[in-house]
Amino acid sequence: LAVILALSFLVKRRRLHRSCCNGVPGLLSPANFLEEESSRGPAVAVFSILFSSLCQLVLDKEPLPLASPSSHGAREYWKILALLYYPAFYFPLLACATSRHRLGYLAGSLLAWGHCLVHVWQKVECPQSPKIHRLYSLLSHVPTLLSLLLLSLWYPALLGRSLRGNGPEQEIPGSRYYRKYLKAVLSKRGRKGSSAPIEESLQSRIRSYLRSYIYAPEEGFRIPLKLVVSLAMAVIAIYQVALLLLVAFVPTIQIIRAGMTKDIVVLLVQFGLVPSDNPAVPGDMEKELRTVRHYLWSLEGAFPPESLPRSNLRALYQGSVLDVFSEPRSLRPSRSAVVCWMSFASFQAAFACLGKGIRDESRFFFGMKRPFPGFCPVFRRGFVPISSKAIWFGLAGVWPSHGVFGAPRRRALYIVTFLLFPTNVLLGVLAGVWRVVISGLYNAVHFCRLDISLLQRGVETFDPGYHSYCHFLKVEVSQGHPLMKAFCFLLLQRPELPALPRDTRLEEG
Repeated sequence: LAVILALSFLVKRRRLHRSCCNGVPGLLSPANFLEEESSRGPAVAVFSILFSSLCQLVLDKEPLPLASPSSHGAREYWKILALLYYPAFYFPLLACATSRHRLGYLAGSLLAWGHCLVHVWQKVECPQSPKIHRLYSLLSHVPTLLSLLLLSLWYPALLGRSLRGNGPEQEIPGSRYYRKYLKAVLSKRGRKGSSAPIEESLQSRIRSYLRSYIYAPEEGFRIPLKLVVSLAMAVIAIYQVALLLLVAFVPTIQIIRAGMTKDIVVLLVQFGLVPSDNPAVPGDMEKELRTVRHYLWSLEGAFPPESLPRSNLRALYQGSVLDVFSEPRSLRPSRSAVVCWMSFASFQAAFACLGKGIRDESRFFFGMKRPFPGFCPVFRRGFVPISSKAIWFGLAGVWPSHGVFGAPRRRALYIVTFLLFPTNVLLGVLAGVWRVVISGLYNAVHFCRLDISLLQRGVETFDPGYHSYCHFLKVEVSQGHPLMKAFCFLLLQRPELPALPRDTRLEEG
């Protein structure tokens, strides 16, 4: 809290009460999610720490580090309090970078070193824990330790660049990318659907080559920060769930699978869980046994790909709405769209946790041939959005005014998005349970993919994952179009040369 209050004086709102100390202090933003910042590693690192803390919170008997609940009933209230404690606790670790000041980088370095040393000291003193497995506590903290190590190296590097006089605070955030994107768009030479090649340094070429193993890079286009965070959360979620299954459930499941005999297959056939040509007469059951073994190993686990979201964003940038959606839709963000955008990464992490567990259970047991009956869609229409809006409705400063986010509204949006990330993960678990109900285990392979609907075209909006993804695209396209940002950057530039460093933000244009 002291760090946040101290750094708030570095980002004075100069348009508010300029006569009073040249502007009033303002609260730092954790990350500019709708802007193209140069570095995305710190945002991914802090969200990884936050999500790993949430995973520990669910299983730990002591939710808060310096206090222990007196009874089992009080423990649940402590866990609810911890949902707000951990985002506020790790908030300065990411917000120090948005101040774009060397004092902020110094504070970030001290915080990162402090957190890293405390975690390393705890694991060195107590490497083994009796909880679940003796090595589970150590292995579950691996993402946290790696993220803190990244921040411990990144903040001193920024501080060194700032002291040498070539820090990032001398230019508008993302201006280099907007300039490249505008150059790529305006320098087309007759090649349909492609732009002129952009000169890249050796470092950028090496980075593009390494990224080509994950996705095919395209010139003049960068994946939005929110999508990068959601993909990273999916990977961390799969790691945490796989680790939990490995140390807690895999030994038991191996015993069950080793005992999968014909007698058990006959029982599954009689209950209709395994297809058979003649269930009334058990017979040899060799075919049914092969069917069970096929379902035990056929479902492959994979984290959600990013190729389809990227192509959808490019299509919406070009105005091809019908290439993405099944019907014409307005791209102006609504209140429900803002709520879905804020909870997109949380839903992705929650769905990845549930999807990993479902796929592993399906792999070791059986595949359902019939989906569960679809319950009343009012549950999805009523519970998830209304329960979410009940939290945000009092935050009137977050909603866009006539489809446009001003600088204070964006800052409030970023802060609320970070602070309520754990709460949105729990809401995503509820939405994931509803997704299981409406789609059935038959679609377990594609459960983690929010970019496709598990329902047919006529009722695809009842899928909470796809519903959140569509609104995420709306907000990204309406508020983060690179071409619009490029022209705003040109308008913010001064005509005289050389231009002095300006203390302004792109969203204020």
